[in-house]
Amino acid sequence: MPNITLTECPRYIAPPPTQLDLDFADLVVIDLARANTPEGRAELVPQLRDGFRTHGFVYAINHGYSQAECDRIFDIADVPFTAVPPEEMKIYTASIDKAGYYAGYKPRKYWASKFYPAPPPLLLTCPRQKVDTESGIMDEIEHYGLNRDVTQRPHPQALRPFLPELDAFARHNHFNVLHPILRLIALSLELPEEILVEKHNFDRVGKTAITFLKYYRRTEEEEEKSKNVWMKGHTDIGSVTILWSQPVGGLQILSPDGKWRWVRHIDNALVINTGDMMEFLTGGFYKPTIHRVVQPPSDQRAYDRLGAFYFAMPDDDVRLLPLAHSPVLERVGIERRFSDEDAPLSDVWRRERTISYGRTELKKGTDDNTEEEVIGGIVVKHYN
Repeated sequence: MPNITLTECPRYIAPPPTQLDLDFADLVVIDLARANTPEGRAELVPQLRDGFRTHGFVYAINHGYSQAECDRIFDIADVPFTAVPPEEMKIYTASIDKAGYYAGYKPRKYWASKFYPAPPPLLLTCPRQKVDTESGIMDEIEHYGLNRDVTQRPHPQALRPFLPELDAFARHNHFNVLHPILRLIALSLELPEEILVEKHNFDRVGKTAITFLKYYRRTEEEEEKSKNVWMKGHTDIGSVTILWSQPVGGLQILSPDGKWRWVRHIDNALVINTGDMMEFLTGGFYKPTIHRVVQPPSDQRAYDRLGAFYFAMPDDDVRLLPLAHSPVLERVGIERRFSDEDAPLSDVWRRERTISYGRTELKKGTDDNTEEEVIGGIVVKHYN
């Protein structure tokens, strides 16, 4: 982190990792320190390719932040949820339904699976609220999102002293993590290594964002009704998601054998996955990763779950066309989700997916345990 005078911030004390012997996914570990040389990148390319093609998730280590700097980010990540009064939170609530973007707060009880034309009796204070089709349980997840340009919009008073650190954090994620990953993906497709970097600029118009999430505990009755699922299986909207690993379990990925497996916490590691937009750009070579969040393991259920993310997306004006001139795609073929003339812009896909997510009624899918919606002519699946 650059030399920045640090504002005093209450410490976030991370809970201890689970001691249970869970069914963990065996994920590839990418040493980002090796991405700084052509020889190192050549060594990492097959590791990243196999990791993303098999599980869709990889770990990244040696990314440039120390454990102390990582801990500091989690101190700051907790500020929007613990140091901002409820009345002030309302002022900075995101206009998700209109803007299609999580800029500011996403309140708890916003996402669900069924839309009621009029609020049901128990929800008269929350117009347009929806409840889960099967269980009647709504989400208990609160967000605070900042565009990578942290000065783009105003923020709560308690968060303002930390904006220089958050600007440094955004730039670190973008230039020291995202861009090296994008170069490795490009090389894996036998393309010039800057071809995806050029679609993910820091200073152009785009919606890449820092997002802090807090998952709040549910009652035993709610857990029973929701079958312990806090967020149903889904794919991410953007191109690459960077999750800063934290010890409270809950994240699971759908493995190739159809089983849900836990993602293990590694101190000061990143958990990186691909999303919808990367599938479009790579012609289906890199599929979006199906993942969900469930109730933490039994020895961690006394804790809420705090997360720090960097959700990357191409610039708003990038048309999500497959990189058809890739020699790899020429050999293996392109899986098209749409014709070239119907390819959406990054801005359009992000907006329509965001507005729709958790706010529209889903239909039973063609596969078991799936629900579907259609966005821009493209079928989007949700996994139960």
